[in-house]
Amino acid sequence: MEASGQSVTPPPQRSHRKLSIGLIVVAAVLAFLATFSIWANRQLLETDNWVETSTELLEDEAIRTELSTFITDTLYANVDVQSELEKRLPPDLKPLAGPAAGGIRQLTNELANEALQRPRVQQAWETINRVAHQQLITVVNEDTGEPVTLDVGDIVSQVGQEAGLNVADKIPPGAGEIEVIPADDLDSARTIVNLLESLALWLTIVALGLFALAVYLARGWRREALRAVGFAFIVVGIAVAAARGLAGDYVVDSLATTASVEPAVSDAWEIGTSLLSAGAGALIFYGIVILLGAWLAGQGSIATRARQGIAPLLHQRATGYAGLVVLLLVLFWWAPTEGFERLVPSLLIVVLFVVGFEVLRAQTVREFPEETWDRAAERWRGATQSLLERRRGG
Repeated sequence: MEASGQSVTPPPQRSHRKLSIGLIVVAAVLAFLATFSIWANRQLLETDNWVETSTELLEDEAIRTELSTFITDTLYANVDVQSELEKRLPPDLKPLAGPAAGGIRQLTNELANEALQRPRVQQAWETINRVAHQQLITVVNEDTGEPVTLDVGDIVSQVGQEAGLNVADKIPPGAGEIEVIPADDLDSARTIVNLLESLALWLTIVALGLFALAVYLARGWRREALRAVGFAFIVVGIAVAAARGLAGDYVVDSLATTASVEPAVSDAWEIGTSLLSAGAGALIFYGIVILLGAWLAGQGSIATRARQGIAPLLHQRATGYAGLVVLLLVLFWWAPTEGFERLVPSLLIVVLFVVGFEVLRAQTVREFPEETWDRAAERWRGATQSLLERRRGG
């Protein structure tokens, strides 16, 4: 088209706009589901995470109080404390055995709480949880028919001895067991765990693939599509955090049979889903990084000046990659998300940074082909001198 002898260049065609946006929406939904699958998979099937979470549970005061009550109840259910006292008291004081047994119960509860804070007992608790996790893995791989339990019998015996009770041979096997997964639920647990293993992998792969495909198809508006992906990551992260809060309210209301145990149930949920919270934070962090990358590639004056400023660094691929290595070393040292501490996510992060670097380098070299360190230094001296003159003039 021509007007007044001048040709007007048509705007670049924005191909596959609706398709790309649709792919981003679908990918965001899959990413939301993948985040929960990854959390459940890591929490249930990774021994270190299982044990670390159990240790954090024991360090929580409300949970430790409930466990102390369980230990005391187990002791009193298997040891006739009143009879033990009657044997030790003189005949004229035997009527006091009943009230004394009640007092010792309170003392035993306090001793149990103190014992659970000692390194030796905490180490025993860690060992108990490692055994329980091995039971879980066995249940997943084999049809044993045995429930997954935490056996705190040894801890019960230790507390009884510290309270001065004769617990020898009086705590039967299984008396201190806490069922994690009852035998009736083993088939369902096995199915769920196997499903989580598959979902955690494939939902993540498909979601990332759809995000990448959406950006690839967005010919003529790829930067905007990349920005939409960044916003999608942030929205998914916020949605995961919100869903965790709503689910927590439901779980606490369902499991807290009395008001007294509600703090322990609430704390258990917070600790048990801490990895989920970290996953939500990671999504938000990655979204912000993607937005920064899309902004740096944009046509705004600040972004353009930023590209011009780093142009001398990017003209030589060696110096550019040296800067990229420094940036990555800082990020891996900082480790703002757990992805920087795990092999596969770390490799993916490095690959994405390299791809982003190459795209940014090609754009910057194309825009500023003659930019050198001398020109950059001269421009900075001019800017500094102009700033000083304005300050003196003010």
